[in-house]
Amino acid sequence: MTAFGKLVRTTAFRLTLVYLFLFAIFAASLLGYFAWNTRRLITEEITQTVNAETSEISELYGRRGLRGLVLAIESRALRPGANLYLVTTPTGQAVAGNVGSLAPGVMATRGWSETAYRRIEDADERDHRALVRVTELENGFRLLIGRDLDERRRLFGIVAKAAQWSVLIVVVLGLGGGIFVARRVLTRIDAMTGTAQRIMAGDLSGRLPVGRSGDELDRLAENLNAMLERIEALMAGLKEVSDNIAHDLKTPLTRLRNRAEEALAKSGSEADYRAALERTIEESDGLIRTFNALLMIARAESGQARGNMDDFDAADVAGGIHELYEPLAEDDDMTLKVKADPTPVHANRELISQALANLVENAIKYGKPAAPTGGTVVSMDSRQITIEARREGDQVLLSVTDRGPGIPEADRKHAVERFVRLEASRTLPGSGLGLSLASAVATLHGGELRLGDAHPGLVATLVLPARAGDRVAPPMPDVPQKVA
Repeated sequence: MTAFGKLVRTTAFRLTLVYLFLFAIFAASLLGYFAWNTRRLITEEITQTVNAETSEISELYGRRGLRGLVLAIESRALRPGANLYLVTTPTGQAVAGNVGSLAPGVMATRGWSETAYRRIEDADERDHRALVRVTELENGFRLLIGRDLDERRRLFGIVAKAAQWSVLIVVVLGLGGGIFVARRVLTRIDAMTGTAQRIMAGDLSGRLPVGRSGDELDRLAENLNAMLERIEALMAGLKEVSDNIAHDLKTPLTRLRNRAEEALAKSGSEADYRAALERTIEESDGLIRTFNALLMIARAESGQARGNMDDFDAADVAGGIHELYEPLAEDDDMTLKVKADPTPVHANRELISQALANLVENAIKYGKPAAPTGGTVVSMDSRQITIEARREGDQVLLSVTDRGPGIPEADRKHAVERFVRLEASRTLPGSGLGLSLASAVATLHGGELRLGDAHPGLVATLVLPARAGDRVAPPMPDVPQKVA
């Protein structure tokens, strides 16, 4: 397709043609109305003037008779101008005036008419047009008074010519403007198309060009660029997850296979087989928990859980998690406390419960104080984990605070990534998905996961927007899955 063919097929050019057609019709209608109104005003002016003269001359004829009428008509006929006068006898013979000839039957019809005529002094034989009024006087005489319409014709011709030139100028300028606009739009669309083709070819780093005008194309390009950044991040995350799954799940699967092979290779008692099966089931449960965590993270990041939002009290969730994990904390010689005020929130209760449970599990697992040295006794306050739910302005904060070694500030951003386990936690069981799930849940709700310093220890906070309604959902049991 040629460049001109692409140009005329653009939406901008077609819209320009539509607007050009509508504007041309509007301009022609406006000029036509002006011409018609001008013609009407001239006609009204002629009729008023002729009516006034007719009344005046008829009155003069009544006072001075035929002689006075003839003298008045002859005097007025000699004046320069476009006025027409004619007096005829009852038989139609001209008595006085400046009209040499008329269309047949004009003098025989009383009232107004538009007719062709010639003046007595006209040298050419071209007919003129006039608007005349014929009045019958006493004794059968007839009086014609009118005015030449050449002035009206010339004015109408001027308007018509102006209309023609105006329409022509509108068409030329409209087509020129349409081509200019269409070329600019086509250039920008072609640039977007080229970038889109590069992206479809696999280059996800491509971005649509954004101008400085801030028009609708720039806004579209900005939104598409934001979408492309999100897609690129998701693709990078997918690749990272695939790599992590291949790397981090390979070890437990190999260990699972080796244990099963060892149990088959060695001839042992029923107790040995039972112990091997129990270890295999335990390892399988760990793998299932890992895959469940990955599925939940994918569900949160894809936004599928947005349809299950409801109004509930975040304090109920904090209380449920405290009740569920308090025995586990006591088994590890830790104390679990809860501080929660009524805190309405609009969110996915299941995901919020799971995220908070992950934070509590991490605190129980990694939030133990450092081992005492030199006979130092570890206080109970250093073994305390606090769950807190509160409202701050337009935000709801669900936090878990421990008194353990915490996470260095340089590692906090890295700690929320999938399968990431810091050096201090590599000797403990876990998959490195707990903080990643909590961060995905917070992002799904338009919030964030903040990791801060508790001096000593770590404070992990789910920051959620407070968009709760007046009604709070009734409490329901929170039974989250275990995700390390």
